[in-house]
Amino acid sequence: MNMKKLATAIAVVTAALASPAAFAAWTLNMTPGISAISRRIYDLHMVMYWWCVAIAIVVFGFMIYTMVRFRKSQGAVPDTKLVHSTTVEIIWTVIPVLILIIMAVPATRTLIETDDASHSQLTIRITGYQWKWGYQYVDSGVEVLSTLDRASNAARQLGSNIDPATVPNYLLNVDHPLVVPAGVKVRLLISAQDVIHSWWVPALAIKKDAIPGFVNEAWFNIDADKTGLYRGQCAELCGRDHGFMPIVIDVRSKADFEAWLKTQQAMQRPADPAAPAVATAAPAPAHTG
Repeated sequence: MNMKKLATAIAVVTAALASPAAFAAWTLNMTPGISAISRRIYDLHMVMYWWCVAIAIVVFGFMIYTMVRFRKSQGAVPDTKLVHSTTVEIIWTVIPVLILIIMAVPATRTLIETDDASHSQLTIRITGYQWKWGYQYVDSGVEVLSTLDRASNAARQLGSNIDPATVPNYLLNVDHPLVVPAGVKVRLLISAQDVIHSWWVPALAIKKDAIPGFVNEAWFNIDADKTGLYRGQCAELCGRDHGFMPIVIDVRSKADFEAWLKTQQAMQRPADPAAPAVATAAPAPAHTG
């Protein structure tokens, strides 16, 4: 009876994991991303992964073979003397060194490229707050405050009686996304106002800490055909509402972005030259419970 229950449970779990929804929820690997540099990082990651798989197969395969082939029940007798082979010592030293060099050269090249934000065409200053993101388009006078959307904020409250499954992109949607152009090299200057945050967008292969009093730099150049919405999150435990400060990037064509930027400049331009600019973002909803 217990075996039948166990078999049923295994069948249910297997069927659940085989469903498309399960694969969507269990995305454990990196994503190729939406830019040339993100795909290069993904390819490098996969090369390293398969190197590790091959090494594991060789090492563990040899260990399993020796344990089975030379077990006591087959009459194997342990060697009571310390056996030394200079040739073997050289082989198992040289091979790992060569593997590390083969891995290190492309990794170093890619790492250097990810830090090269020169010749950027647009600069955006990103500031992390508890618990929202501020985006300032440098030299344009446009500032946007991005916080958790009201639907997700309402559903997450204790006693709200709102089923989170009914809220589209629950805890992954914002009121004002970061609007960026495709086909343009964008430089990011990332900092924080209060505590350490981390700006993480898998589609861009970017995860940079936002540290008070310090500016981290990143860049991206999204493919021209990759317009749409892409989501990320704060990846640093920054307080009790850490899980409620998502990131949404709205990638638009160059023409659409320029039109959006001009609209924002007109909306944020003060009527009185002495008056401060007003951001388009609405006040952040209260975070409770």
